[in-house]
Amino acid sequence: MSTRKEIVSSFYDQYDEDGRLGRTRHGQLEYHTTMTYIHRYAAKGSKVLEIGAGTGRYSIALAKEGMDVTAVELSGSNLAVLKENSKGIENIVSFQGDATDLSRFADDSFDVTLSFGPMYHLFEADDVDRAIDEAIRVTKPGGVMLFAFLSVFAIMYANYFYGNWAAGQKENFTDDYKVRHFKEQLFTGYDVPEFEGLFQAKPVDHLTTAGVDGLLEPIEKRPDFSLSDEDLKALAEWYLAFSEKRELLGNTNHLLYICRKR
Repeated sequence: MSTRKEIVSSFYDQYDEDGRLGRTRHGQLEYHTTMTYIHRYAAKGSKVLEIGAGTGRYSIALAKEGMDVTAVELSGSNLAVLKENSKGIENIVSFQGDATDLSRFADDSFDVTLSFGPMYHLFEADDVDRAIDEAIRVTKPGGVMLFAFLSVFAIMYANYFYGNWAAGQKENFTDDYKVRHFKEQLFTGYDVPEFEGLFQAKPVDHLTTAGVDGLLEPIEKRPDFSLSDEDLKALAEWYLAFSEKRELLGNTNHLLYICRKR
């Protein structure tokens, strides 16, 4: 049986994570929306931790803006790209590590903590709980945490209308339509209230839950899809006006749960 780390690392060894947020329109919208939310809580001089930093797209950009950035990434191949891309930037450090164990960092160390990858790949309830607790522990009282997660419904819409709906339904839902989480999924999705419920007993105050890429991923696969740079700019501003509307959250692939530590 492969471990979670082996499964995740094997995937990213073969996947171009470094170009993900730039090569598609839904990736570009995700990046723009996410950066907008980060800038609401972090500014030049902020101490920022990114857990699951990938190849450093956010971490490097924030360091270039003058933030003091620490990046943690599980995948060795992603971390190698992050280190290469961040050469010469003094205010960023990076480590290989797992979201469930941030023991290298002291309590109350960071102004803003970004958990942008781990919740896609954590399946056991104990691991999910530890990852949340560790992010809270290392964040300063009054500091803000942004947790990225996936909508299980958007996963279905984006991936299972190609003659494979029944297989996708069996993989992601039980026979009585409860959401399933197991490591062989690689990416696990949540019902929005289910994910928000993970924080009910935690010492945090919920600020908002927001979508970051809307319906673009499944729509972009259509042969007649077209979105010019001008239209993308208009869409990005329009989407921000509605990114927190509850009735739209289940349709966006990537979401942010944003909270403040008490």
